[in-house]
Amino acid sequence: MSARVLVLTDGKAGHENQSKAFARALGCDFDLLPVRFRFAGAKALSYLLDRFGVRTTRLLSFARPLADLHAASYRAVLGTGSGTFYAVKALARKLGLPSGVVLYPRGYALKSFTCILAPQFDNPPAAANIVPVPANVVVTDDARQAAAVASFKARFDGDFRDPVAVVINGPNKCSTMTARWMARELDALFAETPGRPHWVTTSRRTPAEIEALLARYPWDYALYYSKDRYNPIPAFVSLAKTLYVTAESTGMISEACSTGAAEVRVLDNLDAGPNKFRRFVDGLTAGGYVDGSRKIDLSGPIAAARRLMGI
Repeated sequence: MSARVLVLTDGKAGHENQSKAFARALGCDFDLLPVRFRFAGAKALSYLLDRFGVRTTRLLSFARPLADLHAASYRAVLGTGSGTFYAVKALARKLGLPSGVVLYPRGYALKSFTCILAPQFDNPPAAANIVPVPANVVVTDDARQAAAVASFKARFDGDFRDPVAVVINGPNKCSTMTARWMARELDALFAETPGRPHWVTTSRRTPAEIEALLARYPWDYALYYSKDRYNPIPAFVSLAKTLYVTAESTGMISEACSTGAAEVRVLDNLDAGPNKFRRFVDGLTAGGYVDGSRKIDLSGPIAAARRLMGI
């Protein structure tokens, strides 16, 4: 029987998926336990209490009674994101288990986590329990990828010779996305890749004006999130020869740089000036993952995490 870990989730898909990937990378099965702060102001209070070494589950509301959890069933407690950092500490202490988190837990006492998988773009300090990683935690699931490819091929029976795939996300606090910018990027993309099949997908954050613009281009396959919630991205990652992703999409860039064999390129919609998204893209470019086809190898960081948590 494989080792088992308890994964706390704040309900955000991006966070939950990284925790699941962390568990799988550790070679562990997992149980998922939703958690939230019990009342308004509890999160702010958790930062203060943590500074004094107070980690109490009374600030938290769990989806299952804690009396149902048995420390002997688990090897560690894991979580990702600020909605779980304090909860991981509090529950790990209560159960007497190691604590492992993904992303940099800014504002909390770092030494009291057993293991922190911290993105390099957050500039984490050097510490024995901090393991830097170049991107989001992604673990290749061959069965999932095969199923995604089969599903996509059932929907699309066109040309698969050296496809160019494009993943469009949407603006955030460090990026913009205008029709004028997108048209300039797409004109250059089509000019650089003539005679090849072109695929595109948008996301829930893609503005309507961008989807309207995309519809004017001669795509061999197009998926507009506003009209169809099917997700072709796993198939794009597996099948594309060249994969373009908008620069603010750290999750999609991480997946593209970790799986498949595509050369990954970034459509740069980031605002001017330094920010963590710029550091993220620049770091991956310097490593040959962006504007190249090198893939991220997390075997070293995961081995370090196993040692720290005794798994």
